Amino acid sequence: MKTEWRIFLVIAGFLFFATVLYGGWTAADSGGQVEWVGTVALLLSFLLCSMCGGFFWFVSRRIDLRPEDRPDGEIADGAGEIGFFSPGSYWPFGLALAVGLAGFGLAFWQFWLLGLGMVAVTFSVCGLLFEYYSGTRRTAEH
Repeated sequence: MKTEWRIFLVIAGFLFFATVLYGGWTAADSGGQVEWVGTVALLLSFLLCSMCGGFFWFVSRRIDLRPEDRPDGEIADGAGEIGFFSPGSYWPFGLALAVGLAGFGLAFWQFWLLGLGMVAVTFSVCGLLFEYYSGTRRTAEH
């Protein structure tokens, strides 16, 4: 995680510099009028990269060093089981349909279609998240 937060925060620093430079340059070029669309887009990109970098920094302080974060780490140190990945699921297809429906509602400015799409997105996301939830509650025995 050490590498990730550094990359994101370096990019965020560049974007902040580019935001200030772009805003100042457009203001000087057009006689005091700042071009707001590009300036706001660069500012939002800076904030997004800062948020991701801050999250990775926050997580990196709370977990042990991974093999790729250690200078003496070997490739074999990262071997083994990484996690569980779904072999096949229909929920991403349903989620894509639901987002498409909500997108059509937004594009054609039909609020009933947008609302229906957002409800479908909510159900699809819940189905995707709880796909492997068996409903059994495991408690530690004392």
